[in-house]
Amino acid sequence: MAHLSLSSMRIRIKKLHPNAVVPSYAKDGDAGMDLRAVSVENDVHGNIVCRTGLSMEIPYGYMGLLFPRSSVSKTSLALRNAVGVIDSGYRGEIMLKFGRTLNPKSPLYKQGDKVGQVIIIPHPYVEFVEAEELTNTERGFGGFGSTGE
Repeated sequence: MAHLSLSSMRIRIKKLHPNAVVPSYAKDGDAGMDLRAVSVENDVHGNIVCRTGLSMEIPYGYMGLLFPRSSVSKTSLALRNAVGVIDSGYRGEIMLKFGRTLNPKSPLYKQGDKVGQVIIIPHPYVEFVEAEELTNTERGFGGFGSTGE
């Protein structure tokens, strides 16, 4: 696959299970790399846990974001934490936890299925500075629905 990007990075990944599949891009230009399940099970909280059988070494200053794939719409599943965050210090197994939303009879994921995607991005170190006033903007205090859409 040809890559016309300005930068690339290598991330160390460890297979914790013999059937684990190293994440990969489905198409050139994709942002997310597909994650496959090595097992699908229920936890004590009623979540459907898709284990990837993988752990990774994300560099300091970066994080991994776990998203559901668009094909999740063919199921009644929703990623429990909406977007998962993998911190650079985490070395445990990458897992995605889903909950049922509507039809309890709709298909579930099974072993070998693509169950999510991971995107690795940089993040800044943030230090909050308390202030008495904030700068004015056009939007100001307008919150939910304030743009009329």
